[in-house]
Amino acid sequence: MPSATPISIEFFPPKTSEGADKLRRVRQELYALKPEYCSVTFGAGGSTQEGTFGTVREIISEGVDAASHLSCVGATKSRVREQLAELGSMGVKRLVALRGDLPSGYGLGGEFQYASDLVRFVREETGQRFHIEVAAYPEMHPQARSPSSDLQALVTKVRAGANAAITQYFYNPDAYFRLVEEADALGVSVPLVPGIMPIASSSQLMRFSDACGAEIPRWIRLRLQSFGDDSASIKAFGLDVVTALCEQLLAGGAPGLHFYSMNQSVATLEICKRLGLLPMPH
Repeated sequence: MPSATPISIEFFPPKTSEGADKLRRVRQELYALKPEYCSVTFGAGGSTQEGTFGTVREIISEGVDAASHLSCVGATKSRVREQLAELGSMGVKRLVALRGDLPSGYGLGGEFQYASDLVRFVREETGQRFHIEVAAYPEMHPQARSPSSDLQALVTKVRAGANAAITQYFYNPDAYFRLVEEADALGVSVPLVPGIMPIASSSQLMRFSDACGAEIPRWIRLRLQSFGDDSASIKAFGLDVVTALCEQLLAGGAPGLHFYSMNQSVATLEICKRLGLLPMPH
């Protein structure tokens, strides 16, 4: 039964009313995948918090579990306490606990230095009320000092009380399997769910990957460049590459797939259809 593969989908809070209308349509299309939950991102310094919580509220009202991202950069304990109370009252059962991106020119202020501090605080305040996801980096966090210190950060987050981790996106399955193996050797037994980024636009992918430290293998980069502005070829190639990646991950025992939807539905639906993960209507 391939449909037993848990799928989760990430959205970002729309900035305009047109964006919000479009995201409502996109969500309805993606609900055909019967996602285990949908997560909503949070801007640096909490800049999009109202949009995040508003989108989370809508998803819950549509009958789907929603996970709110919670970032602790520059946050105070009293502020996070308020956010936890608000999310709890909305019926949120899942959190994605992150340090969050540092706004430019920003020192590590606030009462939390690392995501593990946030995880520990949530557990102290709310016990087991929330299922907590954290981030993991198959190709190393761009600000980590070394691969081993990056891995140690994951171990610390799990020991602080994380239930599972979602990885940064990647296109080299070996990087993911190595992360799983090394984390396992350090006693990490929680699921490490691969984050999947469909390829819809070449320039957008390059820009993102440069910003977050995700490696685009040279052969993929060169193929994308060779298509120039031919967006149909870029999309077709992207579907083939990402579907093959997902097949390898699932065959190797990945516990599920977490799609970075970019508030679009077409590529995620097509990849899942090719994987046999689109439940057939009865």
